[in-house]
Amino acid sequence: MAILTGINKVKTAVFISGNGSNLNSLIKFSKSSKSPISIKLIISNNSKAKGLNYSKIFRIKKKVINFRNTKTFDNKLISILKNNKIEMICLAGFMKILSKYFIRKFSGKIINIHPSLLPKYKGLNTHKRALINKEKYSGCTVHYVNSRLDSGKIILQKRVKISKNETEKTLTRKILIQEHKLYPEAISKIFNL
Repeated sequence: MAILTGINKVKTAVFISGNGSNLNSLIKFSKSSKSPISIKLIISNNSKAKGLNYSKIFRIKKKVINFRNTKTFDNKLISILKNNKIEMICLAGFMKILSKYFIRKFSGKIINIHPSLLPKYKGLNTHKRALINKEKYSGCTVHYVNSRLDSGKIILQKRVKISKNETEKTLTRKILIQEHKLYPEAISKIFNL
């Protein structure tokens, strides 16, 4: 396997809204010589997102962008990404829906991690809905982003068994552990590593 130096790694931006635990696992993955990506930018719609602290810890540029006006937001975001020569976008707990215009601009270059076995349970409250429906399994999915919510081509999935006394909290924790493993695996798969 070819060792990728920092020079030819794919310049990546990670979009977050919250704690950034997937961001943290992606940064650690990006530091490995086997990783095809280099994280150059952290974008958030939430100035209070705890995940923004990783920009200090790992010395990665960060930007907080207000989403109220989609058109202004799109143009500002596209210009920031172009100025930083971003080639790939990873959504990691990003709680805003990107516009069709933005997705078209970065077609095939945006991926997302979702806490369910898509196509089941698109959108929010995935764990709660899986428990209400007495599912035996849930899990997580890494997929390409297209203009339909959580409907892009699936890259990889990881199944998690739901135990008898499972709560939303325990299931969230169980699936998050798998998300941290799955996201780097899916990125390696994209680059055939």
